[in-house]
Amino acid sequence: MPIIRVMTVDDHQLLREGIAAVLDDEPGFEVVGEAATGEEAVARFREVRPDLTLMDLQMPGMGGIAAIEAIRRIDPEARILVLTTYRGDMQAIRAIRAGAQGYLLKSEVRLDMLATIAHIMEGKRRIPPEIAHEIANHVSGDELTARETEVLARAATGAVNRDIATALGIGEETVKAHMKSIFAKLRAHDRTHAVAIGLKRGIIEL
Repeated sequence: MPIIRVMTVDDHQLLREGIAAVLDDEPGFEVVGEAATGEEAVARFREVRPDLTLMDLQMPGMGGIAAIEAIRRIDPEARILVLTTYRGDMQAIRAIRAGAQGYLLKSEVRLDMLATIAHIMEGKRRIPPEIAHEIANHVSGDELTARETEVLARAATGAVNRDIATALGIGEETVKAHMKSIFAKLRAHDRTHAVAIGLKRGIIEL
């Protein structure tokens, strides 16, 4: 069997070392590169051209989604598996849209990483069942627009409608209309509930 050449991307060195230890114990794998930021990931990908990239989403500077997009521009056939602590369905949807073929929670690395890699190397997609279930529950066109996401993100910081309107250069009534739409799409009872749902689903981050 050919060796699967792997690159790991995560801003936590201990996690990169842990993944390397798991792969080193398995025949058929070789860790050929690592990176701590999205920018480093893109540069290292150009250098080593791995068969598979294990990509974190939350990193300083360029995040994982942008790095996935950049890598796929270099090589449209690049295989990328996202490793993340976030269970939100929107994070998974963004990663897949960017070009990732798989999505794995870091808590499941030791249990499911090798099986997930095998699926991806066979040209298949792999998403944890609980996240796939969440995605299925939100396919009814309830995705927030870019502006609504901006409004919700600012609401999450505690900003009131007037402050949000000033920051975004829109009218306060427009902000109220956006909030009404957000409540409806997220099935939220109020602003606090909407923010909580947005954080849980990965629509916004703090």
